This record gives sequence, C-alpha cells and structure tokens, in this order.
Amino acid sequence: MQARSRPLALVVLAAGAGTRMNSDLPKPLHPLGQAPLLAHALASAAPLEPARIIVVTGHGAEAVEAALADIAPEAIAVRQAEQLGTGHAVLQAADALEGFEGDVVVLYADTPFIRPETLDAMLAARDRHDIVMLGFESADPTGYGRLVMEGDILQRIVEHKDATDEERAITLCNSGLLCADAGVLIDTLRKVGNDNANGEYYLTDVPALASASGLTATAVVCDEAETLGINSRTELARAEAHFQALRRAEMLENGVTMQAPDTVFFALDTYVGRDAEIEPNVVFGPDVTVESEARIRAFSHLEGCHVSAGAVVGPYARLRPGAEIGNDAKIGNFVEVKAAEIGEGAKVNHLSYVGDATVGARANLGAGTVTCNYDGVMKHRTVIGEGAFIGSDTMLVAPVTIGARAMTGSGSVVTEDVPDGALALARAKQVNKPGLAVKLMDRLRAIKAKKG
Repeated sequence: MQARSRPLALVVLAAGAGTRMNSDLPKPLHPLGQAPLLAHALASAAPLEPARIIVVTGHGAEAVEAALADIAPEAIAVRQAEQLGTGHAVLQAADALEGFEGDVVVLYADTPFIRPETLDAMLAARDRHDIVMLGFESADPTGYGRLVMEGDILQRIVEHKDATDEERAITLCNSGLLCADAGVLIDTLRKVGNDNANGEYYLTDVPALASASGLTATAVVCDEAETLGINSRTELARAEAHFQALRRAEMLENGVTMQAPDTVFFALDTYVGRDAEIEPNVVFGPDVTVESEARIRAFSHLEGCHVSAGAVVGPYARLRPGAEIGNDAKIGNFVEVKAAEIGEGAKVNHLSYVGDATVGARANLGAGTVTCNYDGVMKHRTVIGEGAFIGSDTMLVAPVTIGARAMTGSGSVVTEDVPDGALALARAKQVNKPGLAVKLMDRLRAIKAKKG
C-alpha cells in the first residue's frame, strides 16, 4: 500500500432490505467463507488502516450492529431510518464525519471481492482529482450505469434506462464505489435531488454535480469479478464458489499442498503455513490456524483451533473451539477435541473425546478414551500428565488429574486423582461362569422359535 499523508475514513452501506434473498437474516449478515458479507467489505479495506469506520445500517439494524460490534468494535454505526437511495445513505454519515479532515471511501456490504490494491489505486487517483469512481469493463453492460469519460475526466454517470444508443455502447460501467475528500463529498451530497422515477437520492449524481462546481472527477478501472454484488441466494452460491477458488489458489501459491483443492473449503480468516498438507474433503470453520508442515487428513472439520507445526489431524477428526494441538501431536480418526490443549508429541489416535482438558507432552490416550467433562450443569477439567498412558475405553470423570507417567487400565472409570507413576484400575472383578453362555443362547433360541 502507498504511503499517505491524509487519513482515511470508510463509509460502508449496509442498510438495504435484500428482499431477493427471501430471508429473515439481513443481507449484510449472510455468510460467505464462514463470515458475514459485512466482514468481507471491512477486510478489503483493513490494509489501508482507516482512521474511522462508519457503517450505515437500516433493515435489521439491531442484528447488523450486534455483528459489527464483534467484527469491528471500533466502528461507528449510524442508521438510515428510511431507505431513500445511496446518496441519502452516505449522507447519514455526515455527523460521524464531523471534523474529519481526510478522504472517504464508500463501500457496499454486499460487494465482498474488492481488493485492497484497487482501493489503493483509487486513493492514488484522489491525489489528482476531487472525485474518484470505480468502474469496470463489461462484456455485457446491460442494466449497468455507464461512466461517460472525456480523456481521464468523468463527465457524468448515466443509468442504462436513461442512456442514449451512443451511451449504451459504452462498456465502462459503474461499480458504485466512490472516493472523495470528506468535506467535498458531504457538501456535494447535500446538493443531490430526488427528481427521478423512484424519488431517491443517488450517489451516482455526485460526479456531475462536482463538475458543475468546478471540481474534477475520474474513474479507476478494476476487473469485473471484483465488483460482483450479491442480491440473491443464487448469487451468494456463485460468490461462495468464487471465494473458495480464490482462497485455494492463494493457498497453493503460498506453498500449501492439496491433492484435491476443489474439495477443501476455507473460511475468510483461515491461515495455513507453508509446507502444510491438506488432504481432500476438509472443512475449515472460522478462526483456524495451521502451522507449517502440519497435516490435516481427509474428511476433518476444524473451527476455532490452532494446529502446531508437524502435527497430524485426522482422518475424520473434529477440532472444536479452544482446541490447541501441540507440535508433532497426533489426533486420529473419529477423535473430537474441544477446549483442550494437546501437548507436544501426544497421541489421541482413535475414537476418543477430549474436552476441557490438558494433555501433557508425549501422553498416549488409547481408543475410546473419554473425558467426562459435563455433569449436566457445569463443565469440569481433566489434567493428564506428561508421558501418561490411558488404557482403551477409559472414562475420566472430571475434575480429575492423571499424574505424569501414570497409567489407567483398559475399561476403567476413573473418578479420583492418580499420582505420578501410578497404575489406576477402576473396574469390577471379572467372574467366569462355565457353560453358562451356551445354556443362555440355547434358551434364547428356544424362546424365539416358539414365537415363530
């Protein structure tokens, strides 16, 4: 990103009803890459280090503002009580921009693929012009507003329905994104009228009004794919496919091995280190970090977890929030880990549940081990010491501590702490009844035969 002398403010429009989504969920909160659309818009501008973030809410304002508090706690939410057009929406940010001396970039919550480099180019153009619009060349411009240029000067924006045949031949289309000095933008928006078929105040009127005031406007051009807007479930599904394709390509470029990348699904914030390997049919939920040279095997699901260097997870493993997998640890097939630290070199290889626990380095948990962490009301913690060996089918009833290098016998139900180096046996004594199995089976078969 270029060095800038002027501070930057973002105004993100997130007030629309999104009626074509046919949903009770406000459109800015529909998920893309396991994160709300609004989060993508904010992420696109994050590298520019905005000094002020203003989000204009409207439909479903309470829900959008609650999500915003999690995504960007520093952001200011302002409400557009009536949806009277994009120009009217931006004008709602006037009070929040009071006293701000810098540039404003207007973004849309339903346009998630704008690259930081594109916004950077818009800011660079702002050094030479008062208003900068973002445009794109379209193979089929039908329905889009056209950018009418003379050299590098943007004269006006003409909507498709209002365009002449000559103007409709223009393929440079309007994305809706805008960059301008904060004071210039607000002053110009106050001149925007609503003398149009919809009675709305349009942001697209700004360039012509600026030109009439002796200011200059221009356009920066980006790839059409960046301007992809989402207005329906169908478009959301297409956007998800596009997002995943971008992330897969990024991962491969960064040195991640994937045998079948089309079967791997990433979240917006997934981080995977160089020389890590992701096998087929892996799903990443939010907040996952996988360090270098780790291996995530097939059909595993990860969310809210950290996998350290050299660790192996899966196949068919589930890591839930709070799972911390240490260096070179192994989490095997049909193992679930939640809110637990698995120490360096520890092994939980088969058919086990480890929740609310600390597992020491080099400990080995046998097949069917369960940390019984929930008493029906509260959660309790299990601590397993370094080098401990937990026999297969052991139930560890928390709160309980297994000491370093301690062991439990297979099939034990452990309810008391086990000292370092001790062996715990917690099961009933085996009793053999000679011949009873044959007699019992003969009797059961006879009963079955009588019933026909």
